[in-house]
Amino acid sequence: MLDGFAGTAEMTSLFSRQAARPGPSQASAEVVALFENLRAPLLRYVASLGLSIHDGEEVIQEVFLALFQHLKQGKRDDNLRGWIFRVAHNLALKHATSQSANAMRHSVPIEDVEAMMVSSAPNPEQALEQNRTEARIKAVIAVLPEQDRRCLYLRAEGLRYREIAEVLGISLGSVANVLERAVSRLNRARGGSGKES
Repeated sequence: MLDGFAGTAEMTSLFSRQAARPGPSQASAEVVALFENLRAPLLRYVASLGLSIHDGEEVIQEVFLALFQHLKQGKRDDNLRGWIFRVAHNLALKHATSQSANAMRHSVPIEDVEAMMVSSAPNPEQALEQNRTEARIKAVIAVLPEQDRRCLYLRAEGLRYREIAEVLGISLGSVANVLERAVSRLNRARGGSGKES
């Protein structure tokens, strides 16, 4: 396993060595391209599950090595983005459960992940109102059930409803209901009503 923050060059080298063995050589190029495009969103997502950046990088490396083997064996590849997030989700949860509950919860403060979802470039004239809005949004996110937060984070990373359902192992209808509820609460928080249902 590569140490921490493995860059694209190291992943390319690793896949090139793997591709030297018999099997489709296109797999390594495809995996490297997906790694470049999905590494940051995957890292944000596994961090939202409580992994440290270092542990998140390790999980991501495992995901892409599994993807390389998956493609090299000629297995189905019709929704690779969904497959990648599902494997990352499962590996991150497995990794997190092997850590103590306290260490997992303190690895990445939820405020840091929430800050990624909220604009961090306030207009000077609107700084006070934006701070109030951010506080309301953070409060809403903090009280959402864990499953709802996961749906929201995956949607923020650009996954479609069907992909979110596959990653979390829930029905498509559940994803739609969760996101509708969460977005409604967030919109009310942005509007300043301060009320929640």
